[in-house]
Amino acid sequence: MNMGQDRQMQMIGGNGGHQFRQYARQNARNMNGYNEVQNVRNQIRNGNLVAARAEGNAAGQNANQIRC
Repeated sequence: MNMGQDRQMQMIGGNGGHQFRQYARQNARNMNGYNEVQNVRNQIRNGNLVAARAEGNAAGQNANQIRC
């Protein structure tokens, strides 16, 4: 792995963690499913976020996100 790849991986990991914490706070405040639509743009940019959000949602409201 070269230096450029290492920096890129670190940036993706940090970004995914931050977005997941942000989503968890939003989901705790609003359980009616609106945030699923609001956050679709995040999962398109960051593949790690899809797995984290699908795993963290026990209520099964993330049907579209699980397929992505």
